[in-house]
Amino acid sequence: MEDGWVLEKGTQMNIYVGNLPYSTNGDELEQLFSKYGTVERASVITDRETGRPRGFGFVEMPDADGRKAIEALDGFDFSGRKLNVNEARPRQAR
Repeated sequence: MEDGWVLEKGTQMNIYVGNLPYSTNGDELEQLFSKYGTVERASVITDRETGRPRGFGFVEMPDADGRKAIEALDGFDFSGRKLNVNEARPRQAR
């Protein structure tokens, strides 16, 4: 910890989860991903004006756990919808 070096516990991965049923909430998303490791955060994105879910969300978990979850859940049938799961890319400027 000398000379300004900080030891990291491991890197976090932000995972995009698309094609979610509109009835899905953050707790259900967390429960689904927790089978593959520790979920730091899970959220379903909602429309700012209506408050309705937009059919996608994000899950944050340790890198190794995230890779396992992506491999297992991409294309997984969740409540009749095939999930689109991959590492989230940084948001593009509009």
